[in-house]
Amino acid sequence: MWRSFWRSRDRFSLDELRYLTEQLAKVQIVNEVNKDFVIEALRSIAELITYGDQHDSSFFEFFMEKQVMGEFVRVLKISRTVTVSLQLLQTISIMIQNLKGEHAIYYMFSNEHMNYLITYSFDFGNEELLSYYISFLRAISGKLNKNTISLLVKTQNDEVVSFPLYVEAIRYAFHEENMIRTAVRALTLNVYHVGDDGVNTYVTSAIHADYFSNLVTFFHKQCITLTGLVSGAVKNPGHDSTSTILAAVDEIEDNLYYFSDVISAGIPDVGRLITDNILQLLIFPLLLPSLRIEVVDELQIGAVTSLYLICCILHIVKIKDLANTIAAALFFPVEAFKHNSESKLNGYMPGPGFIHESQPPGDENLNEVDTGHLTVDVANLSSSSHIHAAVIAQNGCIGSHLCLREALLFCLSSGDDALVLGCLGLLSTLLQTKELDESMLDALGILPQRKQHKKLLLQALVGEGSGEEQLFSSESRSIRDGIGSELDGYLQKLKEQYGVLYSSPEVETSPRVHRFQVLDALVNLFCRSNISAETLWDGGWLLRQLLPYSEAEFNSHHLNLLRGSYKNCSSALQQEIRGLWPDLLITVLCDEWKKCKRAIEASSPQKEPKCILFPSQKSYYDDVIPSESSFAAGERMCKLVKVFVLLHQLQIFSLGRALPDQPPIFPPANFPEISRAKTAGLDASGPKLGTELRLADAVPCRIAFERGKERHFCFLAISVGATGWLVLAEELPLKHHFGVVRVAAPLAGSNPKIDDKYSRWLHLRIRPSTLPFLDPIKSGAHGKVKAKALVDGRWTLAFRDEESCKSALSMILDETKRQSDEVERRLKPLFDLEKSVESSKLSVSRPQASSSGETPLNSC
Repeated sequence: MWRSFWRSRDRFSLDELRYLTEQLAKVQIVNEVNKDFVIEALRSIAELITYGDQHDSSFFEFFMEKQVMGEFVRVLKISRTVTVSLQLLQTISIMIQNLKGEHAIYYMFSNEHMNYLITYSFDFGNEELLSYYISFLRAISGKLNKNTISLLVKTQNDEVVSFPLYVEAIRYAFHEENMIRTAVRALTLNVYHVGDDGVNTYVTSAIHADYFSNLVTFFHKQCITLTGLVSGAVKNPGHDSTSTILAAVDEIEDNLYYFSDVISAGIPDVGRLITDNILQLLIFPLLLPSLRIEVVDELQIGAVTSLYLICCILHIVKIKDLANTIAAALFFPVEAFKHNSESKLNGYMPGPGFIHESQPPGDENLNEVDTGHLTVDVANLSSSSHIHAAVIAQNGCIGSHLCLREALLFCLSSGDDALVLGCLGLLSTLLQTKELDESMLDALGILPQRKQHKKLLLQALVGEGSGEEQLFSSESRSIRDGIGSELDGYLQKLKEQYGVLYSSPEVETSPRVHRFQVLDALVNLFCRSNISAETLWDGGWLLRQLLPYSEAEFNSHHLNLLRGSYKNCSSALQQEIRGLWPDLLITVLCDEWKKCKRAIEASSPQKEPKCILFPSQKSYYDDVIPSESSFAAGERMCKLVKVFVLLHQLQIFSLGRALPDQPPIFPPANFPEISRAKTAGLDASGPKLGTELRLADAVPCRIAFERGKERHFCFLAISVGATGWLVLAEELPLKHHFGVVRVAAPLAGSNPKIDDKYSRWLHLRIRPSTLPFLDPIKSGAHGKVKAKALVDGRWTLAFRDEESCKSALSMILDETKRQSDEVERRLKPLFDLEKSVESSKLSVSRPQASSSGETPLNSC
């Protein structure tokens, strides 16, 4: 029989379909002998039905007339081989996916054949079979609508009592294979988006609502796993650990986007179910307690991971009740959520500090006093936190513990880089969460100034209360002195619905005081020297949102602190002018100025929430090059410039001035008439290999670039503006006092030194012309620099006599000073803050030099 299957026929014909169907009907049992025929017949029938659906309706009419779907079910029953089951599922999946006619799909779903196949007891010991089965279910879900879904459910008294497709699919919602989980989620979304009221009631009924709590429980486990990965990366950093964390983060964010998609389907009770489960299974028992509680079992999670996860939830899951409840929870101390956690405490850590993945708990800044209130060592916070500390002592806490909002702010003044980045990330995420009521943001002290004015203006226009008075008053910029009813409602909800067993926190303090607490914390942050520049830039963005240019609320104490920090940074930067990289200083400063301005004025923070898990750590160079290397010095210079630029822009910002597009610096000086460069016949572009130059000031020397191969050159040190070179030229035999440039190296950072034993030898360090991490071409994968680019060069020049050697040294020092002096001249207005602000304003209105000869400011 099966040999005749291969006889020559028109492949795409009704006769072919009839023949295949007849031969398949003759099969009484499927075994190893005839399985190949059955598999090929099933595959061919699927191909013919798909072809007929697009070209000839008689194909599918024959399919219905002969009840081929029933024949498929019969073949499955008599099959004793897994390969036939695989082909059958694939055949039906292909047919469902490719059939376009509505009547064809309607027929496929009728007669209970689909439900039989869905509930059939396949041997899923074969992993491939399970994958085909899930693909089969997903294919069915792709054709669901309000008409077809009724064919797959059973009803009783107009209520759905059975839906095999959904029930069987969610059995595998948490399968270890990611592809299967993804397919199940796609299927459930197809079901939810149909919008059938009966099905919606069915999937949210008590018996099936566990699916949503199981989703959060599964997500909970992923969060615990992520903490382990982050902790491991802290102990053993490397590319592999970073890749593993990123993979885990992708899965976590995929889960949250799935929650968001489920909510957007519009099923009435789903949003409430997901909100309740996220709060009761994740936020209250795990994430909030992790900010202050050390646990000793498998539920341990670190503060940095917790901050990231809260940010992620707020950023992705757009539910108003969820966002506002999380925000309201920040007004409680962490003890309010202890009863929600099943973790065993290893002792409570007093004080506002967070448990870090890589740090033990500490309590050095806080002391519990007999009155039951918490006192803060203001000296450790800096004196700008007097408002902050006073509110903590009076209103901010219950009993002896800080509320979480206060702990977040305190962390900005005392936490390490990772915790600071996490706290800034959470505050920024809260500020950008559109689902949060504005009165909630006001209570947190992070309502943007533009929104405050909008509300006050509306309030003044309709004549409500003291809106007009507050709008034009410098004493108060809040909507009202009390906290809004929105917050009151959610605080009450936390106690009544979620069982937060703590007394209501005292939050009747004016929102203006809360705003000053945030401002105090940010000012303290900008005065810290152990925080990375990138993290400080994030703080600058947050400050920019709270205080637009025309509405600066810095008090004199804030200004003094910022000014002091700025002066310290300015002094350090001025030292860099005489350092190893003065020739790059202006370029780096101009680049970082633009980047910092963009970062501060952007509509959203420059970093995604996942960056919280990857704070700025020690440099890659720290492990491969010595600290005295020019590469390490260059990296330190770049970091210093980043901080200086931020502090300078904050100074301008604090004065209520707009930030200029370019830093206020002078343009390059004209090419000097009297200089070694001019004498040598060079232009502003400097020496190029192979170019001819005059050797009037050159000193003859010898150098060996290879062992045993000594060469004779004429040595010159030349500077042109902010750039300088060490030049080795080969004298032209037929042209006296002229030579050709054979080697050129940067002048800055050469660190010339005469040898202690041989006074005719001059040792020079030869650094690269640019920093490798600023040059993408020289950087390897993942931003790391090729190892051979990390070593400084060394020259030892041998001169005729001691006087020649000293002359070369004097030439280098003289040209180095000229170079640094020019850099210092150009940067001079940058270090005179008041004049630079005024000059920036003048340069905008008057770009050309004045008739009095005043030097205009330069755009980089």
